[in-house]
Amino acid sequence: MNANMSRQSPAEGEESAQLFARTARDLPTGRHQFHKERLMAQIHAARQEESKAAAAPGRTRRAWPRLPRPAVALPALAAALAGVVVAVVSTSGGGGVEDGGVATGPALTTTLGAATTKGVPQLLDQISLAAASVTHPAVGPGQYVYIESKAADTFLKTVGDKTTLAGHALHTRQVWNSADGTKGWLIDPAVNDSPEGETLSLPDELGNTPKAHLGAPSYDYLTKLPTDPDQLLAKIYKETEGQGNTPDQQAFTTIGDLLTESYPPAELYSALFRTAAKIPGVVVVDDAVDAVGRHGVAVARLDETSGQREEWIFDSRTHVFLGERSVQVERLSGTDGLIKPGTVTYTNAILKRAIVDGIKQTPSQSG
Repeated sequence: MNANMSRQSPAEGEESAQLFARTARDLPTGRHQFHKERLMAQIHAARQEESKAAAAPGRTRRAWPRLPRPAVALPALAAALAGVVVAVVSTSGGGGVEDGGVATGPALTTTLGAATTKGVPQLLDQISLAAASVTHPAVGPGQYVYIESKAADTFLKTVGDKTTLAGHALHTRQVWNSADGTKGWLIDPAVNDSPEGETLSLPDELGNTPKAHLGAPSYDYLTKLPTDPDQLLAKIYKETEGQGNTPDQQAFTTIGDLLTESYPPAELYSALFRTAAKIPGVVVVDDAVDAVGRHGVAVARLDETSGQREEWIFDSRTHVFLGERSVQVERLSGTDGLIKPGTVTYTNAILKRAIVDGIKQTPSQSG
């Protein structure tokens, strides 16, 4: 980390914190370090552009980096930010707290479900078979993958010198992405300043057109992945080397990211579950609840470094994927001790996943 970054003035630190807080909620779990380094480098460039913008009143607001999915593991994030920035949230005059258009309140909590390794292969095999039986049309030229979900999260809030836990209220998230990943749109009040959302189209504000990869896949990229579980898992381990707290946890997280906010082709979608069955440490949780209150059975894995358990939640009868959540299951020391067992650090529920003919078009409009 650049030494100048660690010696920011209070004003610069607050500006950096607000920028990070806004973008971090859109980070996929396990990619915090990569995006933290990218973001901190961009903060410097952003300040330079903002200085220029002050002299040009007619300029429109810049789009921020494309960060596909909002999942933040708080202990990992806190460790990544140690000595860099502290999230700052200001209270509003109405008694509530607003951040990016989403009201905040108490931390999210849940009852911890019992976990067991018994029956993991059988359950994932049933889920894989159920996934293979569902109609899964391909994305055609000019079409977009549309995903609508509900999400909420818990975060560390610092006001003055006091740090507490707070939660963003459940809110709707809508995202559109073209098959090649170069065009898209995001509407998420936890991320967007405008209720109309903002573009995800490339190139980004720095003129870059990133290449699709496992951490930020396009539909076209997913069509080229192997569907043999052994080959797929080997590729995941290789491409995510050095990411996350352990290789096994990062592999599990990577598959979870693909399940949540991408549109894997039919054969790959079924193969993801057979691949997950090969990751050591995967367990079954007898009862888990998604963001909208739907109960189901979860396929999960405990990150022993952060003490969080990542849970993929499925309908107990149909084995349809409902959503995911990250739950603190082990008590931590220090500031992270605020995050007690039973704290839900992130939760979502997938409501619609469809192919539409235009950006910002919903399935009902595509008729």
